[in-house]
Amino acid sequence: MAEKEKRILVGMSGGIDSSSVCIMLQEQGYEVVGVTMRTWDIPSHFSVPGQEQPDDVLEAQALAARLGIEHHVADVRKEFKDVIVRYFIDEYMRGRTPNPCVMCNPLFKERILCEWADRTGCAWIATGHYCRLEDINGNRYIVTGDDPAKDQSYFLWKLPQEILKRMLFPLGGMTKAEVRQYLASKGFEAKAKGGESMEICFIDKDYREFLKEHCPDIDERIGPGWFVDSKGLKLGQHKGFAYYTVGQRKGLEIALGKPMYVLKINPNKNTVMLGDAEQLKTEYMLVEDVNAVDMDELLSCRNLSVRIRYRSRPIPCRIARVDDSHLLVKFLGEASAITPGQSAVFYENNRVLGGGFIAFQQGVKKLAEICQFSM
Repeated sequence: MAEKEKRILVGMSGGIDSSSVCIMLQEQGYEVVGVTMRTWDIPSHFSVPGQEQPDDVLEAQALAARLGIEHHVADVRKEFKDVIVRYFIDEYMRGRTPNPCVMCNPLFKERILCEWADRTGCAWIATGHYCRLEDINGNRYIVTGDDPAKDQSYFLWKLPQEILKRMLFPLGGMTKAEVRQYLASKGFEAKAKGGESMEICFIDKDYREFLKEHCPDIDERIGPGWFVDSKGLKLGQHKGFAYYTVGQRKGLEIALGKPMYVLKINPNKNTVMLGDAEQLKTEYMLVEDVNAVDMDELLSCRNLSVRIRYRSRPIPCRIARVDDSHLLVKFLGEASAITPGQSAVFYENNRVLGGGFIAFQQGVKKLAEICQFSM
């Protein structure tokens, strides 16, 4: 390999996965350069009073020193707040349930990794995501990782080709247990026994408390509203639509004699519709802001399935194009709790063909009557 071709930038969190990636790539002959992003400080990230850097930065620095690799810290707290945290708050204020990890990868983390790769003369970028890559007809596709319990392909559907073609995912063919075993075998026994990172890295409590903290006037802007049934009948008051999400059953603080779920949220009227589990089921779903590796391939796929939330099973489906940015999905299996703001990710077997965000579902039945679905 040419000198630049041997240099690879690794996004280092100081944890099990990125640490293993660094060691693997060194063994494969790469010159590893590490960068750790300081995105958001919360008290649990600091073990010692007066500590200047959070634990993940210190752990990454220690690993880099032990491996003898170049390491950088990117302090991107302001940008993270302006882009990802603002998106998170804005989505709840719109009556939607955000997917911060989906937005963070293309808009933030991988973009910053690309910038640092260029700055440090690295041809390649690697992360500890549990997924694989496959090249077909000049396109690069994300493929599910071999560990179904850790597969992270769902979060990466928005990554553009220009980034994917620079990336490596060394852990995609391994299980988490195998990664832990590998790390221990390299003399990092204590780290190999470490815990998992939080699902949403900037929240260490209930998201409702986070909204109140970072949007202090939320109760003035929204205020109490009405729980209603599917016919519009008022059932009782709620605290404000931003505090609820479709499919929610616990924490409604209303007694109606049987388990009730959030069916729909109407931010314009500040109403939250409740119903039973059967009413959560649906045959159709509208998806917006669609991104596909090859739109013609997605539209013509005969073996298509869709995941509507992380860790959910793929549901066989058919799709119809509504316009340039919207697809109507017809489920061929049971689907429930369609949640606006979450991602719908389309697969052919284990290969990601594209994805989009679940839209508000008004008018879906009328669209179903006029759309022509793929056969």
